[in-house]
Amino acid sequence: MKIRIKGNSLRYRLTKTDVENFDRDGYLEESTNFGSQTFKYALQRSATEFLTADFGNNTITMHMPANMAIEWTSTDRVGYENNNSQMYLLVEKDFKCLDNVAEDQSDNYPNPLALKPQHSS
Repeated sequence: MKIRIKGNSLRYRLTKTDVENFDRDGYLEESTNFGSQTFKYALQRSATEFLTADFGNNTITMHMPANMAIEWTSTDRVGYENNNSQMYLLVEKDFKCLDNVAEDQSDNYPNPLALKPQHSS
């Protein structure tokens, strides 16, 4: 799971394995060790009505309603957003980049914008 924060915008991107683990456990967490402190970010299936997020104990937790989580993990739906609060929230499936990057993308979803082979008649 990747996190992107810019101003009051928070975005999580999940690989195929991340989505499978979230579907199974209802919770997914990543952490970054800063020496004396550890920063964590998590996605949690919740009884909320829409995407929400909170921050406590050095952990950002994005809460995803159970009905959203079920649809998202079992269909081709790319993601969900909430732009009706102080923060813009987005959770989405991580696609393979169209550019060549050094990052391992073997567990990412196929990019729908990738060029498909042309068939000649």
